[in-house]
Amino acid sequence: MASDSSWIPGLSLAWLVAKAILFSLLGIFLLLAFIVFRRWHRGRYFRRLSQRTVVLREQWPDILSGKIPGSAWRLNVLDCQIVEDILLDNIEISDSQQLPPLLACLRNSGLLDLRIRESRCSEGWHRRSVLLALGRTRAPEAVPALVEALESSSEDTRVAAVRALGRISSPQAALPLLDRFVDGELHVPQHTLKNALLNCCRGEPQVLVPYLHRVSLRPRELIARVLGELADPGLGEELLILAADPLPEVRASAARALAKVQPEISFPVLSTLAVDAEWFVRLRAVIAMSSLDHAGKIHVLLRALCDLNRHVRQRAAWTLARMHQGKEEILEKVVATQDNYALQAFLSELERCGSLEAALDGLGDVVDQAPGSAGVENVAAVVREHFAVPARVAAARAGKL
Repeated sequence: MASDSSWIPGLSLAWLVAKAILFSLLGIFLLLAFIVFRRWHRGRYFRRLSQRTVVLREQWPDILSGKIPGSAWRLNVLDCQIVEDILLDNIEISDSQQLPPLLACLRNSGLLDLRIRESRCSEGWHRRSVLLALGRTRAPEAVPALVEALESSSEDTRVAAVRALGRISSPQAALPLLDRFVDGELHVPQHTLKNALLNCCRGEPQVLVPYLHRVSLRPRELIARVLGELADPGLGEELLILAADPLPEVRASAARALAKVQPEISFPVLSTLAVDAEWFVRLRAVIAMSSLDHAGKIHVLLRALCDLNRHVRQRAAWTLARMHQGKEEILEKVVATQDNYALQAFLSELERCGSLEAALDGLGDVVDQAPGSAGVENVAAVVREHFAVPARVAAARAGKL
């Protein structure tokens, strides 16, 4: 009897293995069926999407003018999505003359009201996508709903609201951002807020000026950076006040903005900022000086060429090497500074912009025409010595090899 019953445990184990194999095959079959069904369903959806897009594109002039009422496509989910996407794409690339009929279609069809209601009722990812879609509409009616989203407990939602307000590109959208920022109630990354303010205040940078007097430290620095990028000639007096600000970042932003002001107003201030205690303020002043058309900027640039900071020296050399004035005169003045770093930076920039040989040839012509000029001969000797030292070092290294 014992021998007859010994095979029963083996049979049970074989049955368990068979069941495991069957369940595995069933799982594989169901997975393959799901993949095939999903591909078929998505292919069917994209075919319908393509067909309806072609039809609606052919009817687009009538849809935009209102000959085809919104009720003809508004209640169809697919058609509504296609029309909204076409409207938002056209709004983003339209100018002030093309925008009104697009916004009228958006309002009359009820799409704008639908998005505003969704932005207030939805949550999570769906709410963030709705907020960004509202920003793409560039409609003033969307601003209150986006401002409400700034008070959300989710940082991602607040960031989406700030980006959406930036897409509206209107000073009306910048005011709530600035009010909350200066009051310390807006908690979003500064680069996101900066990009939004740049888009909103691009046409009217003077909107930023009153807020500079209400804040201090880091908020003041951010607003000054935005103003420095958007400044126009009409902000001359305000920029002169910023140039004397105790914060170095604000002074640097003022130097950047002064490049767009008339040289008679900006040159004296930039000359002062070019000797500022902070190196990046001096650098911004030198960069701004390069765009001015003023006869006295050569003296300022020569002084910056001897700066202790190499970035300031390189930028001054870059500007001097690309000036239309005679390179021989500038080269003589650079040598007169008796600063080897300044000479090296200037000659390197001349070589980089392809003007080195012309400058040396011109210097040689001056020496030939005026052999009794000791100053020019000294300049030529210094320049030859400057190029002779690297040549001797290279020759020595080659001899060792």
